[in-house]
This record gives sequence, structure tokens and C-alpha cells, in this order.
Amino acid sequence: MTTSHELKKSPLHERHVALGAKFAEFGGWEMPLEYAGVVAEHTAVRTSVGVFDVSHLGKATVKGPGAAAYVNACLTNDLGKIAAGQAQYTLCCNERGGVVDDLIAYLHADDDVFLIPNAANTAEVVRLLQADAPAGVEVTNVHDDYAILAVQGTHSDEVVAAIGLPIGHDYMSFATADFNGTPVVVCRTGYTGERGYELVVPNAAALPVFDALLEAGAQYGIVPAGLGARDTLRTEMGYPLHGQDISPDITPVQARSGWAVGWKKEHFWGDAALRAEKERGPARILRGLRAAGRGIPRPHMSVLDQAGTALGEVTSGTFSPTLKKGVALALLDATVKEGDQVTVDIRGRQELFDVVKPPFVTVNVREA
Repeated sequence: MTTSHELKKSPLHERHVALGAKFAEFGGWEMPLEYAGVVAEHTAVRTSVGVFDVSHLGKATVKGPGAAAYVNACLTNDLGKIAAGQAQYTLCCNERGGVVDDLIAYLHADDDVFLIPNAANTAEVVRLLQADAPAGVEVTNVHDDYAILAVQGTHSDEVVAAIGLPIGHDYMSFATADFNGTPVVVCRTGYTGERGYELVVPNAAALPVFDALLEAGAQYGIVPAGLGARDTLRTEMGYPLHGQDISPDITPVQARSGWAVGWKKEHFWGDAALRAEKERGPARILRGLRAAGRGIPRPHMSVLDQAGTALGEVTSGTFSPTLKKGVALALLDATVKEGDQVTVDIRGRQELFDVVKPPFVTVNVREA
């Protein structure tokens, strides 16, 4: 068991302590779970603006002649569909088609790709890419060199602009700007469904940027938000979490993430298994569940039909602060369709849920 003194800490750790954060372990890092409370922080992001420290997320560089082409031959999505200055959600799969990790690829140039994997999977993603890298392509783990701050919510533009950083660029695109002499990458991405930006900041500038954001956002009611709220926000959107909704044993075909697979590409890791599964149809599919009553689902709870036959299990489940009811993602038998009703075994009670297509709340992150 990892003890707290063995966990990695964000460069903003002492600031979080001063702000009264409660901490939890995330992928080997001690990170803020909440400050004033998950519901309050969730609501602030949906109605105004919040700032998350997500410095536990991984960072890696792939550089050298043909770097982008090499990444494209490994990861599922098609980097050829985007241009320099754009980012792309993609997957690193194993030979069975299971998801080793999901990550964001920042395309700086044909010879320069920056990757943001999940915290716990960074070393493995880097290892896999290093193992197959052609001569001249260098893959470097820079996990501990950068902080990442996510400014999310309807007033995110005003807050980011107020500290002199660029705003208004298209969804999944980025710009590099100067903050007091330090280059900061500002990307129109996020994990909440609201309009927002993720800032990739060298560690030395993390505290000045964080403090500037809080000061600039004060007039909009900005709050520091923890990873508890980030989880409820992403679940309301139906965004998958690695290790729960996708994993080395759950494929993108099963998780309905086939949109992040470049099916027309000649090759990517796991392509044979994924093409075969897509052709025959998956035996199980990730579906959305919305409570018909007051039940609050949690991961690993059993999902049954109304006759009591097992259909699968909840992978992510929570109380939705926006809807004021329980919502979940669940990996279910492929015979279960949207519009069906199922039950979830919640501590021995069979609670009724509707099978729906996420997101559970209405936002348009691309246009917001």
C-alpha cells in the first residue's frame, strides 16, 4: 500500500493545503478531492467557472523525423485528420483491442507530438512507444516537468483572457502564449462538458498562474474544484474513465468509442482484434442508466433485467447534482437497448433505471 509520503505531489500542493483541500490518491499522486464540497464545486462549473489542478495527468514528448507518423501507426485515432495546432483524443490499445490508456495528442509539428496520458498509465504508454520507436524518434517521459490547470465553465473565456492568455480558438485546438516570460500551452479541451481550457504550464510557473486565475475569476465566483467534482461532471457527460469504463479488458468497440478509431488507417496497435470485433458485433456494450427513482448507483453494482437475470454491471455511477438523481455507465449484454428498463442491485434493493444514451445533461462543448 502506498503511503501519503510516497505519493507524488503537485507543485501546487501547499496552496491546496492552504485552501483547505481534502486529498485522495489518484494514480500515485496525492491530489485535491474537494475543497468546499463536491456538489458546490460541480455547480460552480456548470453555472460559472472553476479551476482544477490536474497535474497528476501524464506528459510525454515524441520528437524527431517522422514522430507524428510513428504515433499515428501506434495509437487508434487518425492524426492525419488534424493539423499542427490541434489536439486529438486517441487510444493506446493492446493486441486484444483492450484499452491500455486513453490520452490527448497535441500535434505541434510532423516531428513534435506532445501526449497527455492518465497518471497511472504514463510509464506504460511511454515504455510501449519507446520499445517500437524507429531510429531518430525519441520518446521522453516528462510527467514531472509540467503542471496542468483546467479552467472550466461558462466564464472560462473571461478568466483566461484576464491573465493575458489566448481564448476563442476552436474546440480541440491550442495556442502557445507567454505568461511572464514562461511559455504556456492553452488548449480548448476539458473533461466537464462545459466551455473550458486546459493550460500546460512548466512547474516553476504553476503557482503564479493558479493564483492569477483565482484572482481574475473572483468577480465571476470562481472556485478551486477537486477531482470529486471532475468525476461527477464527466459522468454526467458520459465521458469514460480509464480503469472503469475502458480498460485493458474493455475495448473501444464495447465502450462505444469507435469514433476515436481511424478505421481507414492501414495499421494501429490492436487493429486486427478491433476490426474483427466491429465486424461481428460486441457481446457487451457500454450504456447509460438514469434512475427512475431515488437509487444511487456505484461501480461494480449488478445490473439485472426485471426477471432478475444478470445483464452486466455498473462501471461508473454517481448522484448527478444537475439532475438530482442517480446516473451511471454500465457494461451490459448487447441485447439491452436504449429505452429498456433494468434494475440495479443497490445493497439488496432492486432499483429501477432507464437505459438512455449519454450525455445525461444537455451542453454543447464544441459550441459552448
